[in-house]
Amino acid sequence: MSRDIRHDVVFLNDLAPVPSHVTRWERIRYRDAHLLVQCLAEAMGTFLYCFCGIGSQAANTTGNINKLAGLGSVLQIGFAYAVGIMLALLIAGPTSGGHFNPCVTIANIVFRGFPLRKAPFYIVAQILGAFVACLVVYLQYRDVILQMEAGLAAAGELDAINFTAQGPAGIFGLYVTPGTNLGIVFWNEFSCDFILGLAIWACIDPTNFFAPPAMAPMIISVTYATIIWGFSPIGLAANSARDVGARIMVLCIWGTKAAGGPYAAIAALANIPATLLAAAFYEYVFRDCDRVVPSAQREYFGAMDSYAKRKEEGPTSFVSSDPELPIVASSEVKG
Repeated sequence: MSRDIRHDVVFLNDLAPVPSHVTRWERIRYRDAHLLVQCLAEAMGTFLYCFCGIGSQAANTTGNINKLAGLGSVLQIGFAYAVGIMLALLIAGPTSGGHFNPCVTIANIVFRGFPLRKAPFYIVAQILGAFVACLVVYLQYRDVILQMEAGLAAAGELDAINFTAQGPAGIFGLYVTPGTNLGIVFWNEFSCDFILGLAIWACIDPTNFFAPPAMAPMIISVTYATIIWGFSPIGLAANSARDVGARIMVLCIWGTKAAGGPYAAIAALANIPATLLAAAFYEYVFRDCDRVVPSAQREYFGAMDSYAKRKEEGPTSFVSSDPELPIVASSEVKG
C-alpha cells in the first residue's frame, strides 16, 4: 500500500504538551539512540513475557515438590505466559515492532524487509531479556529453591529430578524426561511453532478484517496459551530467546550439568524453520495484495507513517485539522 496516506492527524503533544527538555531528549533519542531504544524495548518485552511465565512455573514446581495444593497448574502457566505476551506487546511493542523472539525477527527479514543489520542486536537483546527475567525470578525464589534442593537431596532424589521439567532447575531451563523420543519432541515443537507462526502472520496481515491491530496481542497470547495447555507436557520452547537466555542462566547457577543435552538444540532451533515455513505458507497461500485494507489497519499504518514523517521533518510539518484542539507551541512549555 502507498506510504503517502492522507488523514487527519492528532499528535500527543497537540493534546498534552510536555516540557521542552522532554522533547529535546525525544529528538536525541530518535536521531542518535534509536536502535538502542528499540533493543531495550525488545529486551523489556522478552523480560515481561518470561517473567510472567517463569514465575508461574516456579509456583507450580514449588507446589508439586512441597505437595502444596493450589500453587499452580499447566492452565495457570498458559495464562501467565499469555498475560506476559500481552504486556510485552502493549508496553514495548510500539517502540520496537514487538518481535520478542528470534524466529519472528528472522521471518521479518525474509518476508517483511526488516533490516538485516538490526537483527543481531534484536536477537541479543531478546536473549538478554530472558536471561535477566530468569535471574530476577531466581532471586525471588532463591530461598525456596535452596530449601527444595536440600529436601530432595536428603531424600536422595535431587540428582534424578533436578534437570527435568519437574525439578528446581526445570523452573528456568527447558528439559525433557530422560529416555524421551526426541523425534517426537521435535515434531511436537515444529507443529506447535508452525501454528503459532500462522497466528502471528495472520495478525500482521494488513487485509485481515478479523485481526485489527488492537486485537493482535489477544489473538497471539491466546494461541500461545492454547499450545501450552495442549502440548507443553511433551516438550515445548516456542521461543529461542526464552530457551537460550534461560539455558545460560541455569549454566551460571548449576554448572554444565544443566546444559540439557541433545534436547537443547531442538528447544533453541526448531522454532526457526517452523516459523519461516508458517510465514511462507501464509504469504504464498493466504496473502493477496489486491484485497481491501480495512479502516483499522489504514488508521494504524497512517499513524505510523505520520509519526515517521514528523520525526524526520519536525513538528511544523503537521498541523492538526481538529478545531477543538488548543494550539500551543512547544516552546511555550518551559523545561
